[in-house]
Amino acid sequence: MDNSKGGREAERKRLINHLISSGYLSKPEVIDSMMKVPRHRFVPESKQHSAYMDMPLSIGYGQTISAPHMVAMMTEYLDVKPHHKILEIGTGSGYQAAVLAEILNEGMLYTVERIPELAKKAEENLRGCGYSNVHVIIGEGTKGYNEESPYDRIIVTAGAPRAPKALLDQLNEKGKLLIPIGGRMLQELVLIEKYEEGFREKKLGGCVFVPLIGENGW
Repeated sequence: MDNSKGGREAERKRLINHLISSGYLSKPEVIDSMMKVPRHRFVPESKQHSAYMDMPLSIGYGQTISAPHMVAMMTEYLDVKPHHKILEIGTGSGYQAAVLAEILNEGMLYTVERIPELAKKAEENLRGCGYSNVHVIIGEGTKGYNEESPYDRIIVTAGAPRAPKALLDQLNEKGKLLIPIGGRMLQELVLIEKYEEGFREKKLGGCVFVPLIGENGW
């Protein structure tokens, strides 16, 4: 990895072009967002040489930062609007939150992380990059964050056997919940939309995430 500012930007541009040509990225606002977010600022120093490779990376404590193609896919599926209020479960290093925050204008993102050390580091990463529209909360993700509910969008970056009831309850009508559902080793990405008459689910394909830990997780 070229550690100069120009080198990092060139590597980021190559990654984004790869994601576009591979069909993972198509929405202009998501392309713009991922181009702006410095992924190297959200990975450990020892992993920075791999920051713009399309692969997940370890961030410690048994957790990972998702591969850029998965971040691109999830962001596009979530269909975020600038005014939305978003809840993220599983902050990790803060990279997915940063990508979403770039799209928000007057909106706000609340992100819940159960590991205090990761939450602290994510907050440092986000503040260091100037994201003031993200609030990091230490807590159990399966319980959501009822204090600011309901949410227009909820994104879960850990696999669960089912969608936790608390998250479904905290979702706004016509809101969308994106969550990996399945076993500990393999899940399917599921988009759940909430309507007055109930919920509609759409399966989006296989994925692999770390387990969601808690009452309604593992």
